[in-house]
Amino acid sequence: MKDVDILATHIFEPGTFAGLDSAFTLHRLWEAKDHDAFLAEIGDRIRGMATGFATGAPASLIDKLPRLEIIANFGVGYEKVDVEHARRKGIRVTNTPDVLTEEVADLALALWLSVSRRLPAAERYLRAGKWLLGSFPLATSIERRKVGILGMGRIGQAIARRAQLFEAEIRYFQPRPRAEVTFPHIADPVALAGWADVLFVATPGGEKTRGLVDRTIIDALGAKGTLINIARGSVVDETALVAALVEGRLGAAGLDVFAAEPRVPEALLGLENVVLLPHVGSATVETRRAMGQLVIDNLVAYFSGRPLLTPIV
Repeated sequence: MKDVDILATHIFEPGTFAGLDSAFTLHRLWEAKDHDAFLAEIGDRIRGMATGFATGAPASLIDKLPRLEIIANFGVGYEKVDVEHARRKGIRVTNTPDVLTEEVADLALALWLSVSRRLPAAERYLRAGKWLLGSFPLATSIERRKVGILGMGRIGQAIARRAQLFEAEIRYFQPRPRAEVTFPHIADPVALAGWADVLFVATPGGEKTRGLVDRTIIDALGAKGTLINIARGSVVDETALVAALVEGRLGAAGLDVFAAEPRVPEALLGLENVVLLPHVGSATVETRRAMGQLVIDNLVAYFSGRPLLTPIV
């Protein structure tokens, strides 16, 4: 398949690049000083694209690749890929679900534990030598809490399985109940937030969920509630979230994603009731390697005439 030209728009880990280079003729978009000139030169040779959650595949890029047949997206979320435009042009699209599910769910629970037990603050306390002056203040247990989950897909279900280990009472919101899920379904996300001690946001990103977690939901969660977001920053009204945390209308938050990454609201940086991470939900060597391999496997399957492993379109 070395006669197949692939455009890479995402900077993958070295093993993924080695696999792509071995199987295809790979072109790295970011290495070109002038992207437009580069695409004008090679665009009509490109038959596949390997992209990622940061860069995606907008219609403007797709239209510069007249022979494009498949877009392999690195990540489970694909809101930056113009899927409908690809569909209209007969272009296949894949993503990398499942291989990152457990890792992201692990991080969601780690955020909850970090927020409730105030682990980052406790470590700072020790490093500053304050333990010599007295004990760190008491924190809050995560045992036997009411856990609400917004979005009961693969990751939401993995979060629920982990929360059960802490004897949590679990309920969830999904536009429609999932037949395979035995936890109680709540049809109103505001009602779910009002019931929960902690609310996990595990929905897809994109326009359908933009601003889903608004001031109404945040206020329902309340001054003793905790919000954990490992989905997309766009799902939460970030302005409303920051105001609620600053004003004490929301108890705490653990955030791995933000609306304008990598920019984080300045007001959050000085708050003691938040734990902030730089979008590392799937960021382990093992998981990123598996995600990259799935990108390769989908491309190889397509150009070998075999069924796609994880098709979106």
